[in-house]
Amino acid sequence: MRADARRNQERIVTVAGETIAEQGADASLEEIARRAGVGSATLHRHFQTRQALLEAVFRGRVEALCDRARSADLEPGPALVAWLRAVSRHAAANRGLAASLMRGADPSLGATCHRMIITAADHLVSAAQRAGDVRADVTAVDLLKLANAVSLSTEGDPTEADRLLTLALTGIHP
Repeated sequence: MRADARRNQERIVTVAGETIAEQGADASLEEIARRAGVGSATLHRHFQTRQALLEAVFRGRVEALCDRARSADLEPGPALVAWLRAVSRHAAANRGLAASLMRGADPSLGATCHRMIITAADHLVSAAQRAGDVRADVTAVDLLKLANAVSLSTEGDPTEADRLLTLALTGIHP
């Protein structure tokens, strides 16, 4: 990739992150292109779909969450809960992320943020099930849907997301 094209791509991703933080994941692509100082065609040349742009914006953040899942120093059950809390707080703090990641990702994109999160969650859930900390009928997708539902209902308030996720995971028993 030419240096100017790489700079354009990096500027688009940076501006998209800022715009999405302000307006949510459904922010206008034309507005993002305008703020980045490129034409709409340039944006679409680099990112053929909204999902591709969202993944570019959130990939580093999602990679960090997934690294956290792989390097957890806790026992399996607490590691899963701590990671789900981090996912929920992250999604609540990033307007529209929870909804955008729950949509079907374009399979032609390869290793998507959605797939990375599912893979990390599968690893944690399996370990927690082997340790007897999680019921055998619980799936990673179940828990991610729960965390995302909490995030959607508390968007912009990571502390409230954490509180509600804790309530959902521990139940109403004292």
